[in-house]
Amino acid sequence: MQRSNNDIWVGLFVLIGGAALLFLALQSANLLSLNFQKTYNVTARFDNIGGLKPQTAVKSAGVVVGRVESIAFDDKSFQASVTLALQNRYSFPKDSSLKILTSGLLGEQYIGIEAGAEEKNLKAGDTITATQSAVVLENLISQFLYSKAAEGNTSTPGTANKK
Repeated sequence: MQRSNNDIWVGLFVLIGGAALLFLALQSANLLSLNFQKTYNVTARFDNIGGLKPQTAVKSAGVVVGRVESIAFDDKSFQASVTLALQNRYSFPKDSSLKILTSGLLGEQYIGIEAGAEEKNLKAGDTITATQSAVVLENLISQFLYSKAAEGNTSTPGTANKK
């Protein structure tokens, strides 16, 4: 009887450990967020969202104030429509602007809110129009290479025919 009682406790301990590992894996991959705060949804439109994903953090002054609820493509405006779930305890002016930023050089992307100065605050269902798209590293590299190639093609007059 003693042996089977120990087997039950060991089995229970293994199950709890497995559940804890699963929880940590989902939490670190931003696939699970346990937030019981009440939220309100606002929508923003971006030309390019880069690698932004649902459940990505929305930050203001480095503090997480919400999460990305969903991302969809609007085939009329040809832009990405991003729905944000902002916590009710944080209110932002209607003229606030959004930027897609990156943690570090190659880190994960998040949305940064820069508060505006308008008296009226955002409410559920509002659309934020002042947005700045993600900076795509490949585009920066190609712009740099094209500018260097253009500099190499321009030579000063009179130096090409000298021997």
